[in-house]
Amino acid sequence: MDFNVVVGLIQSELTDAEVEVRDLTGTRDHLEIEVKSSAFSGKMLIQQHQILMDILKPKLDSGEIHAVKLKTISK
Repeated sequence: MDFNVVVGLIQSELTDAEVEVRDLTGTRDHLEIEVKSSAFSGKMLIQQHQILMDILKPKLDSGEIHAVKLKTISK
């Protein structure tokens, strides 16, 4: 998985997002993704993560991403 694709997907939905993607296993399909966005303000953690999971769903469904560890931060 090209990490720039992941960053682009997230930033296409959350235009102010600052995104960092790290490979957890060396296989480029187990990712740690940290996102900072004002879209998370006032939302519970599970809501913040659901926003990202909805964005990443096509890549998860296709198997391009096997697993994600999320960290969200509100601006």
